[in-house]
Amino acid sequence: MKRKIIEVSTDSNIGGAGKCLITLLENFDYDKFDVKVILPPDSLLKPMVEKNGIEVIEVDGIAERSLSFSSIKKLMAVFKEEKPDLVHTHASMSARIAARHSGCKVVYTRHSVFPQPRKLTTFPGKQINGWFNNFYSDGIIAVAEAAKENLTDTGVDPKKIRVILNGVDGLKELSEQEKQSIRERFGVADGEKVISIVARLEDIKGHEYFIEAADMLLKDGVKAKFFIAGTGSYESVLKERVKRIERNDKIIFTGFISDVDKLMSITDIQVNASYGTEATSLALLEGMSIGVPAVVSDFGGNPGVIKNGENGFVVAKQNSASLKMGIEKLLNDDELYARMSKRSIEIFGQTFTAEAMTRNTEALYEKVIEKEL
Repeated sequence: MKRKIIEVSTDSNIGGAGKCLITLLENFDYDKFDVKVILPPDSLLKPMVEKNGIEVIEVDGIAERSLSFSSIKKLMAVFKEEKPDLVHTHASMSARIAARHSGCKVVYTRHSVFPQPRKLTTFPGKQINGWFNNFYSDGIIAVAEAAKENLTDTGVDPKKIRVILNGVDGLKELSEQEKQSIRERFGVADGEKVISIVARLEDIKGHEYFIEAADMLLKDGVKAKFFIAGTGSYESVLKERVKRIERNDKIIFTGFISDVDKLMSITDIQVNASYGTEATSLALLEGMSIGVPAVVSDFGGNPGVIKNGENGFVVAKQNSASLKMGIEKLLNDDELYARMSKRSIEIFGQTFTAEAMTRNTEALYEKVIEKEL
């Protein structure tokens, strides 16, 4: 008999959590699981979910809101009608509450890592937060060891937590002819290296340090283009910074590009400079799948993805000079670069595939439903 699962996302746009959900839907064993998805109305995730033949149930009032008291009753009505064996929520406290009070098993995923306020790590906040999260969950997925630490630091029972690393479908390796066409599209000249950062344009993502490192490298005569892919509230600030140092021709803002995999296919080095929130960067994983080494900050889940000295370098957060040095080492040592590129592919295949993430998630569902956790 199939297990009936309802996945719940509050995302109207497509972010990292949404991409993880889509990856699960693309890889579930549908001989064992019957899956439906709850989304807010008009979510950009809807066509991607339906493309996999999955029914979408739209619920008002949940968009971008973890807790909405008005939506709890609506969610309870859905759960009581559908009678799922398990509800898996992605950043929806409302759905956890509704599921528990509808008699459903509950799993939720902590997709992010960020510094916890003192009030949640000390008495009585820690005890209250711990009680709430322990009561309203039967199992918890942390997408990085750092995410698990976030949870246990705020009173969550470690026995409920399983670290299940994010996984992605690896990118397709393109021919040299295809890569050349993409290089022309992005204005990359012969002999120029490509260094990219793929992340929301928010201050905590550390783009300013990427820009400063790029400026230092260009001053040293490095022949490269530096791409900033994505959009966000910090975009105008970052563009003004690049304009001020007169690097618009070498530090390029791509904006939102639906085929960011094309940029990744011509990227020589990927950078992640986050210092405020980062669990397991999907962009890092996609780059690793085709052998792109990375230079990353030592924040959050980054050190769990990039093994310092193996598939890239882990450097001090909020430190432009350290970023520069890491990039420089990879640019100046072909033997080192080749070794790290090969190791990137190996680590991806061993740890970060979509198949591994999905099978581990399914195993947790079974344990929770069978009350083995």
